[in-house]
Amino acid sequence: MARPLPIFEVQASIDGVEGFRYVLRDLTKIWHTRIMTQPEPPSLRIRIVFGDEAMLGPGKADLLERIRDTGSIAAAGRSMSMSYKRAWMLVESMNAAFREPLVDSSRGGAKGGGAHLTDTGIEVLAQYRKLEDIMAEAGAARIAAIQSLLRDIPGGK
Repeated sequence: MARPLPIFEVQASIDGVEGFRYVLRDLTKIWHTRIMTQPEPPSLRIRIVFGDEAMLGPGKADLLERIRDTGSIAAAGRSMSMSYKRAWMLVESMNAAFREPLVDSSRGGAKGGGAHLTDTGIEVLAQYRKLEDIMAEAGAARIAAIQSLLRDIPGGK
């Protein structure tokens, strides 16, 4: 009769987060049995509303950022689980809202199409991200005060 293989428990810290527990069986397989992670810190999401017709918020800013990084409206939309049509509609709405377009695109073809942020697009994205930083820093104490009033939620959600 074969002897049962020993069971080892390992407590580990990954990036300073305690509470990872692994059970090692037969020295080759690791079963992740429990994760107790730190809850995500609160985040501040800003939406700027310019009258009834135009707004700029975190989704459009992320889309601009991804267009900048990928050079493609389609790829930017896919990376956000968004259809090309939805991504294109958001780009069109942003381009129509500002005096100058934020995104310049060229149709596909033999050489393929592409998209890039215009100077205005780069400036709008930079100003929006800077505003996020300023607001997060200025509001940190109040955010912490509000967070301290939250009830404890199992799993940090």
